[in-house]
Formats: sequence, C-alpha cells, structure tokens
Amino acid sequence: MTARRNTPVALIRDAAPFAIRAERGSDVVAREALLDACFGPNRHTRTCQRLRDGRAPAEGLSLAAVRQDGRLVGTVRLWHVSAGGRSALMLGPLAVDDDCRGLGVGAALMQRALAVAKARGHGALILLGDAPYYARFGFTAAKTGELSLPGTFERERLLGLELVAGALDGAWGMITPTGAPLPEAKASRTRSRTRKAPLAVPHAA
Repeated sequence: MTARRNTPVALIRDAAPFAIRAERGSDVVAREALLDACFGPNRHTRTCQRLRDGRAPAEGLSLAAVRQDGRLVGTVRLWHVSAGGRSALMLGPLAVDDDCRGLGVGAALMQRALAVAKARGHGALILLGDAPYYARFGFTAAKTGELSLPGTFERERLLGLELVAGALDGAWGMITPTGAPLPEAKASRTRSRTRKAPLAVPHAA
C-alpha cells in the first residue's frame, strides 16, 4: 500500500487593491492635485522644492500607485543631487490619498523606488521626512549630520540610506541639484499649478 503524501497547498492572497507602475503623462493633473492636498498650496516654496524646480526626475524613478479603476492614489519621485560632493538621489515628494490609508500604498511605493534605484546602480538616497516612518526602510540620520539644504529645515528630519556601503561616507556641505534641466516652458507650468484634492498621507517633502 502506498502511503499518502501530504501535498502542500499554496495560499493565494487577495490581490492588492492598487498597482505600482511608472508615472505617465496622463497622471500629471491627478498627481499635482494629490501633492497640493498633501503639502498645501504653498508646497512650491518649501526647501526641498528648490532642489526640484526646473529639473527632471531621475530616469525610471517617477512612480505612481493606481486603483483598479485607474484612479491615481499615490506618487513618489526621486531626483539627482550632490550630497556634499557625493552623488545621491533625493526622494520626494511621497504622497498617498487619505482614502487609501492602511492599504500599504506608501510602503509599496517606497519598496519599488528603492528596488529600482538599486537596480539602476545608485548608491545613496536622501529625504526630508518623519524618521519613525522611514526608519522601517533603513533611513537614518547617521550620515546626514554634516549636510545642509538650501533653506530652513529640521535637522532630525534629514535622513539618508546607503544602497552601496560607504556611499555617504564623508558627505559634508550643501545638497545641490544635479538633474537634467527641464525646458523652461514645462518648468514654468509645473511651478504655477495649484490644484486641490482630499487630504493625503504620508509626508516626505
């Protein structure tokens, strides 16, 4: 008699109610409205915006979270900067629609962004955000204490993550933008947008 063998059964989890994909041109209006909701209509005057104005995001590192009906519910972008002479990416803004709180949208955007950045050979990321939230992804203030931003900021919110060990060793001085310039017409349109939508979370400037 042949003994019956226990056959493992794969547990199929419910599909996530959103998908992470590359940002598209058709996302612009919804993305800007979401950012206005998250950071307010004065977001274009914030310190980190000075590193983004007139610059293109890093290639392949503008991501969107969308519901099954196509509605954009999350966004994150990364930008080329020099961190005191060290090449790095500045992460932000990160925003998630309030209706999707608790679904893991922010975490999914972060994980995809980190994976793509690493796959593209980037060595380090920097952001200005809430340390308790970003600690889960490995961000700390351990190597950002000698760095500065072009404006006022809270020191404890300036965080860094090394994708390559030692990428931020000795980083000192002002963080400056190094990304490719946008055509002036497009840059002007970006600065002038002030649309509104429901409150969004979490915040990374």
